[in-house]
Order: sequence, then structure tokens, then C-alpha cells
Amino acid sequence: MNFQLIGVNHKTAPVEIRERLAISESRLPEALKQFTQHPGVDEGLILCTCNRVELLAQTKNGSADLRSFVNQYFGIDPMALMPHFYEYREKEAIRHLFRVTSSLDSMVVGEPQILGQVKEAYATARAIGAVHTQLDQLLTRAFAVAKRVRTETAVGSSAVSVASVAVELAKKIFGSLNGKTVYLVGAGKMSELAARHLLAHGAASIFVANRTYERAERLAAKFEGQAIRFEELYNTCDRADIVITSTGAPHAIFRREHGELFLSRRKNRPMFFIDIAVPRDVDPEMNKLDGIFVYDIDDLQQAVSSHVADRKKEAERAEAIIASEVDKFQSRLQTLDVVPTIVSLQDHLETIRQAEIDRVRGRLGELSPDQQLAVDTLTRGIINKIMHTPISTLKTAAKDSEATTVIDVVRRLFNLHDKDKQAATSGGGRGQA
Repeated sequence: MNFQLIGVNHKTAPVEIRERLAISESRLPEALKQFTQHPGVDEGLILCTCNRVELLAQTKNGSADLRSFVNQYFGIDPMALMPHFYEYREKEAIRHLFRVTSSLDSMVVGEPQILGQVKEAYATARAIGAVHTQLDQLLTRAFAVAKRVRTETAVGSSAVSVASVAVELAKKIFGSLNGKTVYLVGAGKMSELAARHLLAHGAASIFVANRTYERAERLAAKFEGQAIRFEELYNTCDRADIVITSTGAPHAIFRREHGELFLSRRKNRPMFFIDIAVPRDVDPEMNKLDGIFVYDIDDLQQAVSSHVADRKKEAERAEAIIASEVDKFQSRLQTLDVVPTIVSLQDHLETIRQAEIDRVRGRLGELSPDQQLAVDTLTRGIINKIMHTPISTLKTAAKDSEATTVIDVVRRLFNLHDKDKQAATSGGGRGQA
């Protein structure tokens, strides 16, 4: 069990840092390929959302320099990132993944989107072969744990999301959303969630712009809104009181000059931009204009605080479930770790038993079936007694942190390392013949 995780999130790094580490959906498969080719990495997964960028690895020799991969891939000075990184190994990496998937580490505790985002990251990693054995088992278990947390606690009872918190912020700004015009830039899941909440709270009309016009049409049709071609964005955006933007653009699509244009057309009536994209869609310079008010993903933190107190008790119950699940998963993995050694030991001693019987068979003369059975029973009994202590020790050690040490000692005592090498060499020769 050699799990490592490194990342930044909304708690450790401001959006200015997170957006520099953001990986678009189209770039993710190639990033994963490079990640699994990094020295020491056997399996890998990259999770990239508006609130976190995390790299999870199953390592070959128990350790890999994941920070060096981040520095190389993103071309960022490691000193700039060092204060913001968190890094977990083994049990703590498992616990962190379970907490993230169960939405206990989210900005809004209990929000349902993160589970889907982890599943999408998992599907991408599996599709290119970046996840296959132990990491596959870990992620599959993480999904089961998230389901258990949602079933057995009320953490997600009053489901909230970054989108719904953004709407709450808009209500605080306007007092009421009745009669307000909303412009959604980006037609993804986050925009759809925002649209639902906005209409439920009285918004009068919705415009939707997306680079793929058909997607904008589909989303607008759901809410009886109007789809806008993306190339018409700057000519139409001034119609909106509230702009909620969530695209995958690698750079800001709204800059200071756009804000000045909108204000002149609106005769200085204020506009509110809620930017829930990472990288940010709105240049912070726009916030310096009188009449333009910009809130990014980190500005939503204050709106989140009210949800945290309400969910504290349920979150504590969820933490207890996760602690139990981490121990069970770790124990299961450690048990699996000792199985190959037990099988190798049994095969090794059985080979010795058969060789010794064959060696003395000529001196024993012709044996009756009963005599052959007696010899077989006697020798098997001796072998079983020899194996009893090491196998019992291995099974007991599997439940503790000393499993790796005990496995190594048993393999050295019975020379199983050399036997495995011989078997691999022999098997390779047969395969090529």
C-alpha cells in the first residue's frame, strides 16, 4: 500500500494560485499520461475542480517526488507553491480521499457535485490506463464510503452547492431577485444549477451564452430563456443585472475595457459578476470600476459559513464513519499484501517435500498404496507444522503497520525472493518460445 497525495484547495491557496494549476478537461488525459510516466509513479489520478487541484498516486517503491512533477508540468517556481501544498501518504491519503469524495472537505459541506467530479476524474484515468489495480480498489471504496455517508447521515440533506451559495450572495446584494435579468456564461452543470436557483428566487429572464451554441440552446430551453451566440457576448451582456460565469477558458474573458463598455450602455446602472470559474473568467481589474461588483470563488467563503454550523453534528457522524472505513480498507489491503508471500511459502515447501520423497524413493523399495499414503500424510504433516508459525505471524502482522517488515523477514528466511526471480525468468522463457 503505497499511496501518495499532493494538492492545494480553497483552504490552503487563494484562487490566484489555484488558477495557475488548473487543467482543462481537454488537457487532462495528456497530463495523466505524463504523471504516470513520472519516476516512481505506477498509477495516478488528477482531480481538478474550482476549489482544488490534487494528484493521487500509487507509487512503485513507496515514495515519489510529486512536487517535482507539479513544478515541471506547470513551470511554476516551487517556492511560490510550497506554502500552499498539503501532502499525505498511506493511511492519511486514504482518509483525505474518503473525506473529499464524501464532501466533508468541500467549501460547502455536503454539496453533491464533488462525488460526480471525482467519478469523472476516475473515468478519465481508467480510460487511459492510469488507474488499474490498487488505486482502482481505493477509488471504488471511496465511492461506496461517500454513499454510506450520504445514506447514514444528514450531511447532504439540504443540498447546497457553490452555485446555490452564489445565488444567496446575489440575493444579499439586491435584496430581491424579482424582475432581475441574469446572464449565464457557460452552459455546464454549474450554470444549470445556478439557473434553477435563480428562477426559484424570482429572476425574470435568463440569457445563456456558450462557445457551443447548441448547448446554450438546450440549457436556455429548459428554463424558457434565450440562447446567445458566444461571439455576441460583449454586444449583449450589458442587458444583465447579474452575470454568473463559469467557463473553461484559460484566461479572463471579461476585462476592464468590457466593464467600461457595459456601464456606458447601462448608463452606470450597476452590474454584479459572480465568477465561479477557475481559472477566473473576470479580470480583478474590473472590480475597480464604479458600478461593477465582482465576486470570485473565494469571496463565497463568507456565505458558506452559515452552512458549516448547521452541519457540524452530522459532519462529526460522517467523520466517524470515514475513520472506521479507513481502518477497514487499510486492513484489507494489508491482508492482500501477505497473500502472495503465503502462497510462495506453501509452494516452496511443497516443492521441497516432493523433491525429498523422489530422492529417497529408490531406497524405500516398492511401497503399497497404504504405505505411499502414510509417507504422504507424514511429510505433509511435517510441512504444515513448519508453515503454521510463519503463516500465523503473517496473518497477524497484516493487521498492523509492521506487515511489510514481517513479510520481508519471512521471504528472506525461506529464500523466497530468489525463488520468485527464478520463476519469473522461467516463465518469461516459456512465453517467448
